[in-house]
Amino acid sequence: MTTIKEIAMAYEGGGKTKNIVELNEVTTDLKIETKELKNRDGEPFTLNYIVVNNEQYRVPDSVLKSLKMILEDNPNLKKFKVKKTGTNLDTVYTVIPLV
Repeated sequence: MTTIKEIAMAYEGGGKTKNIVELNEVTTDLKIETKELKNRDGEPFTLNYIVVNNEQYRVPDSVLKSLKMILEDNPNLKKFKVKKTGTNLDTVYTVIPLV
């Protein structure tokens, strides 16, 4: 019989989605995927994410909007990174083109 202590010590989490800001660089040719989830109030929302090294990284809509503006001026952009400032409703994502 397995104890609760043994199970707790072996627990690794259940595939939590990380955030794109955790990556040092992102290539523009990565496939973006979506999944439908529900918030705490049971209201549906769509989560955009990319998969890097078998890990899911959330891609906020504001990142896609900023990246679109950059790509309109530089359609050959291959890599970028994302910086985050603020928290919760005051979170701002800045997309930084890389050479």
